[in-house]
Amino acid sequence: MNRAKSALLLLGPIVAIEAYSETYLTQEKAASLLFPGISLAKSTATLNSDQIAKIKELSSESVRDTTFTLFKAPSGEWVAIDRVIGKHEYITYAVGIKDGKIKGIEILEYREAYGGQVRGDSWRAQFVGKDSSAPIQVDKDIKNISGATMSSNHLTAGVRRVLRTYEVLTR
Repeated sequence: MNRAKSALLLLGPIVAIEAYSETYLTQEKAASLLFPGISLAKSTATLNSDQIAKIKELSSESVRDTTFTLFKAPSGEWVAIDRVIGKHEYITYAVGIKDGKIKGIEILEYREAYGGQVRGDSWRAQFVGKDSSAPIQVDKDIKNISGATMSSNHLTAGVRRVLRTYEVLTR
């Protein structure tokens, strides 16, 4: 057996990994869907260490990204662009909030091969009207989706964290 064949046998078979990514909405389009007809100004927010600690305390979630994109209106509407890990890849989403209550969520980008059911209207509608008094937790006030368990859990935790971020930044 020659050296090239021996090396291939030692390395094993080469496996192709299929990447999957779907972009559904731009940040601007998501903001306009969440608050149609309202002029929202795009900005960036950077969290300081005290804010990060408070958000973690309130949401029970780590803050991975300390800088994020916001769309805000003078009348109080607020859209945060955030991302969470699904199973292996990021899910980018937007959360609309007014007066401390979730107006809705939109999925901007989904990069996983499975679990895209979190884009469904009925699943996303579970968040509407929730405020910081709600658990915002799978199997409590948010239903899990079979086949999208990790995406359901991680998005739910992310929305809870975004709502607490809103509280910390608007006090």
